[in-house]
Amino acid sequence: MSDSGTARSVTGEDEVVDLCRELIRIDTSNYGDHSGPGERKAAEYVAEKLAEVGLEPRIFESHPGRASTVARIEGEDPSRPALLIHGHTDVVPANADDWTHHPFSGEIADGCVWGRGAVDMKDMDAMTLAVVRDRLRSGRKPPRDIVLAFLADEEAGGTYGAKHLVRKHPELFEGVSEAIGEVGGFSFTVNEKLRLYLVETAEKGMHWMRLTVDGTAGHGSMTNDDNAITELCEAVARLGRHKWPVRVTKTVRAFLDELSDALGTELDPENMEETLAKLGGIARMIGTTLRNSAAPTQLGAGYKVNVIPGQATAHVDGRFLPGYEEEFLADLDRILGPRVRREDVHADKALETDFDGRLVDAMQTALRAEDPIARAVPYMLSGGTDAKSFDDLGIRCFGFAPLKLPPELDFAGMFHGVDERVPVEGLQFGVRVLDRFIDAS
Repeated sequence: MSDSGTARSVTGEDEVVDLCRELIRIDTSNYGDHSGPGERKAAEYVAEKLAEVGLEPRIFESHPGRASTVARIEGEDPSRPALLIHGHTDVVPANADDWTHHPFSGEIADGCVWGRGAVDMKDMDAMTLAVVRDRLRSGRKPPRDIVLAFLADEEAGGTYGAKHLVRKHPELFEGVSEAIGEVGGFSFTVNEKLRLYLVETAEKGMHWMRLTVDGTAGHGSMTNDDNAITELCEAVARLGRHKWPVRVTKTVRAFLDELSDALGTELDPENMEETLAKLGGIARMIGTTLRNSAAPTQLGAGYKVNVIPGQATAHVDGRFLPGYEEEFLADLDRILGPRVRREDVHADKALETDFDGRLVDAMQTALRAEDPIARAVPYMLSGGTDAKSFDDLGIRCFGFAPLKLPPELDFAGMFHGVDERVPVEGLQFGVRVLDRFIDAS
């Protein structure tokens, strides 16, 4: 109770941790098909939290159980282009036996909220909800309209989430010119005088593909020079061991220049080993943005030990840099050879935008207000996000889910990893930064 005898109103910082924990406890595991629990329960939870503060959220179900929630907040100046804040509610599966704390418990331990989705990306969902609820409870309108989108199916390419909304309900995003979403705004501590916050301005494109080789079926005891498994495995091994050439895009060049300045030493992208050694825990995230990549992920063939099958298949996760899709596909076919038939399972474009403008200034201002040694810098994400879908509507997209992280936390390892967790203080920091960002944007 305050001195006046009235209870202090709940703030975004007060409730963000509970919001994150409650979202984690809703199992939204996405197995790449419709076999999981879906996102409907999470969509209803988000809609309820938004309705409590006076919004009129709508739930869009693209397939039974696969649901997204969208709402619009009226700004002070509705004539200005609107801002989209988007996040996904689905998560990749988790095996509880591998975890220190159950992946769907939302346990608080060691100063962190633990669970699947803690950083990918129910933390940002919770921060967004916390900020919006706080602002609406206190009657603080944003400077311009804000569209909120909590989306299904991002972990499988967004077909039943962002892509569905963009194709079937584009009117939801009428007037939106810019967007912020996941995997950006996290900190990388250089020293006691400088902390970089990596803002995603680019992401690699994708070709998830199936490789097929046809051969001659026969008895396992017979010599067979047309064995589909042998041919496919040799091709997959060539692909898996291939050293893709370094290609420095404008975003990666800008990041390396910023980091070179911060470290006081030149970083040479042609010397990968030396360059990555200076990047600490973010080396894995940055290293793969210097090259195209193709990682074999699945193999399949045969039905009996003494039968040579007539066909063998493999799946590959291919990622290409902005501007290098044609080179990637040509290299891919050369490496695989003429016997391998390639077909896309899911393909999507690469993205790249400049690190400038009012929105970027707002990010820097908000970060520095909460962390005086902050400096926002651009970087490229090696994976993909729902930004690819919103780019189809001409929306300029950034990854900005602000988190101030302890230097020892392996943030890159949290994504899809065992013991995924997010610092409680990081969530509260993110709420403060997002609130300031909205005011400045």
